Amino acid sequence: MKIIKNGAFNWQNEHSTFSQPIKDLYDLANETTGNGLDIYNDTTKGIQQIIKDAIQTNTPLRALGGSWSFSPIAATNGIILNTKPLNIRFTVSAESVSPKYTRDPKYLCMAQCGNRVWELSKHLHDRGQSLSASGASNGQTIAGAIATGTHGAALDFGAIQESVVALHIITGPDSHIWLERSSYPVMADTFPDKLGATLLRDDEVFNAALVGIGAMGFIHGALIEAEDDFLLESYQRRVPYDDALIRQMKTLDFSNPMLPYPGVRPFHMQVLINPYDMKNGAYMTAMYKRPYRSDYTPPTANAAGIGPGDDAPCFIGKLAGVIPGLVPVMVNKVLAGSLNLHEKQFGRLSEIFNNTTLHGKLASAAIGLPLPAVEQVVNVLMEMNESAGPFVGLFAFRFVKSSPATMAFTRFAPVTCVLELDAVLSPETQGFYDAVWNKLEQLNIPYTFHWGKMSTIGPDRLRRMYGNSLDKFLLARSRIIEPAVAKIFSNNIMKQWGIDQLA
Repeated sequence: MKIIKNGAFNWQNEHSTFSQPIKDLYDLANETTGNGLDIYNDTTKGIQQIIKDAIQTNTPLRALGGSWSFSPIAATNGIILNTKPLNIRFTVSAESVSPKYTRDPKYLCMAQCGNRVWELSKHLHDRGQSLSASGASNGQTIAGAIATGTHGAALDFGAIQESVVALHIITGPDSHIWLERSSYPVMADTFPDKLGATLLRDDEVFNAALVGIGAMGFIHGALIEAEDDFLLESYQRRVPYDDALIRQMKTLDFSNPMLPYPGVRPFHMQVLINPYDMKNGAYMTAMYKRPYRSDYTPPTANAAGIGPGDDAPCFIGKLAGVIPGLVPVMVNKVLAGSLNLHEKQFGRLSEIFNNTTLHGKLASAAIGLPLPAVEQVVNVLMEMNESAGPFVGLFAFRFVKSSPATMAFTRFAPVTCVLELDAVLSPETQGFYDAVWNKLEQLNIPYTFHWGKMSTIGPDRLRRMYGNSLDKFLLARSRIIEPAVAKIFSNNIMKQWGIDQLA
């Protein structure tokens, strides 16, 4: 494995929401000679050596994906490992698959940790296939996306991590595992031998590691289950914020006559609320899954550079510096020139959700909510905007199938409502966030934080959110990594959250 050491400097994430003095940043890269499997295994050994050195020198490590997270989840004062160049992909032969696996192995793809979502999507499209879900942006690495629970709005599929059926995890200087669910074996028992890994089939450990928050060691590879390529038929409309829309958001009753196909359950649903223009209604996006065909016109960006699948961070940064009295006027003005209202726009998943462009410094928080709480939460937001605002941003609601992953923030069954609060980065925005979180707790409304976005979490709050799932997570961590490894992979934010220990 190749390592380029960049030395000490003040590192920032992609969104510039924080900076972190670091000891070093290593750019990790695969060797370029030999077959793919040998190169991959060589990289495993290289990463194990880095872990060994870090334990000996008591140097913290964190793996870095696309640096897309708003939270300091990938930050450390030690060494950051840039994984983006680690982007090998493997097809899986039928001979390598377990006889108990019930799907066609042609849909399996082994992706090294640094594959960006857009890279993986392109690779799968060349095979006539697609990922089953995506976030609004596609600059994340696959390991980073699953570690934080990157979600999108797939009502009946869930977040990106639901595509993952096995993980290759480097758990120490002399250990690494091939991890699957015992209830869903995929690869043959002998397959891990090709990697030199130990086979572990365990539902509890797999579900804990799936959204692992960087706590489970080094995720070197993920086995993805893809599907046949498909199109999305997308609509974004301005609709009244009325009883029909509220019922739709609370119960997923799709009889609303403002929908493109009343009575038909969409693949994707999102509602965007501008608190400064409620009289003209909300922005509703609905997408329907269609068989793939080549004779369609792919989506294009509008004059503001915004495409049909883009979300508020693409344009909210333009509001930086607005004085409070002008917030309503300027939010309305920016929205009018930015949102991409459209009808019957077709595109592949990776064409609809393809944004990697940002404008200005952004704040972004997201929480998972149970569906019945949605109307009450909208009322809370309006109330807080009066007392703790004005909020220089928008209120977005997405709807995602709940996840079996132990620490997935999309944990409310059967479908989690994800409230996204995208705004200008400022102390005032953070004050608004905290006012909302505190109000929700006063009202006993359960919620969870997106791991990759801005949050205010302490051990007590985390315990209220996850209950005994937190114990299961820490127990699984203690089963696969030793205390010395747990110590170097625990950063300041994990200590703040109270998940830096083993069970």
